[in-house]
Amino acid sequence: MSITAAQVKELREITGAGMMDCKKALAETNGDMEAAVDWLRKRGIAKADKKAGRTAAEGLIGVASNGEKAVLVEVNSETDFVARNEAFQQIVSNIAQVALQTDGTLEAISAMTYPGSTKNVAETIKDAIASIGENLTLRRAAVLSVKPGVVATYIHNNVAPGLGKLGVLVAIETDGDMTAAEAFGRQVAMHVAALNPLALTPELVDSSAVEHEKAIFSDQARQSGKPENIIAKMVEGRMRKFFEEVVLHSQPFVVNPDQSVEAALREAEKSIGAPAKIVGYLRFALGEGIEKVETDFAAEVAAAAKG
Repeated sequence: MSITAAQVKELREITGAGMMDCKKALAETNGDMEAAVDWLRKRGIAKADKKAGRTAAEGLIGVASNGEKAVLVEVNSETDFVARNEAFQQIVSNIAQVALQTDGTLEAISAMTYPGSTKNVAETIKDAIASIGENLTLRRAAVLSVKPGVVATYIHNNVAPGLGKLGVLVAIETDGDMTAAEAFGRQVAMHVAALNPLALTPELVDSSAVEHEKAIFSDQARQSGKPENIIAKMVEGRMRKFFEEVVLHSQPFVVNPDQSVEAALREAEKSIGAPAKIVGYLRFALGEGIEKVETDFAAEVAAAAKG
């Protein structure tokens, strides 16, 4: 099959590998991007960095909190122009506020009465589509709660209070000083925004992801030509390193990379004045997982000119 320059560019951005290596990897895997990443990694050409979900949708992430409970919502629009519209921002903010009164399911949120209206959220979105002139979608929502304790929030690239392109919630369970717990929780939320851990603990890492990494490391180790018992130890060591890199508790804390998040939590307990535990986190990045249809603008203009 024919490999396009756009495919090579995307693979380079994901892996950091050279152009010719990326082209060869795509050719060897018939253009399968995931397989091409693995092909490069098995040959030690690409690093094991997680690639971020491709952001394709516009819109905003909204967050709302009442202390022990917080919610994230994602409302998509077709263009960033609409996302910068104050009317759209107010809609997202209001949806987040009413979502706080629900279990976080889209069905429950859509059925809630919209603030200052007799209509529900779903009907309000339909009206907004007609008035704004773009398709709007309440794509997803999630709730995090803890008792006793506090759910800290963080919005990255915020365009207005509680609104931005990336939102994080972190639940700290404690009966100590809530102000101190929330301050530390916000730092952890910033950490989650930056490093995007796969799970809270090693046990919670998706088993398919673990097996996938083991397979990659095994292939790499076998290229050394060492005996199987040595290879097993090499894989075990690399898996320990893998968990350190992707598990929240063991990651180097962004506020102080000399200590892990777990060590930072133990230190934070001094100001909190009581035992504390990170019991959960949520991270929404705008449009992650949605494929974007790329268009050639110059070609479109040329076609339009031809009538």
